[in-house]
Amino acid sequence: MDNRIGVIAIIIEDKESVQKANAVMSEYSDMIVGRMGIPYKEKNVSVISIIVDGNTDEIGALSGKLGNIPGVMVKSALTKK
Repeated sequence: MDNRIGVIAIIIEDKESVQKANAVMSEYSDMIVGRMGIPYKEKNVSVISIIVDGNTDEIGALSGKLGNIPGVMVKSALTKK
């Protein structure tokens, strides 16, 4: 299976979920190329974007685990090749 480049956008509405999300991202750190996180205190959310390089199964597993955390919303976009 070929690797793809992608971006995963994460919005965390529950501060209790930040550590859980960080733990999941640490599990997949080998495919994370870059990460930017912004705590938006005025709206009580954290916004994180990560650039990934992996196959669709790996990226899907990361997105799925993040999306299963309460208070976390995830969207991803991948290159076609």
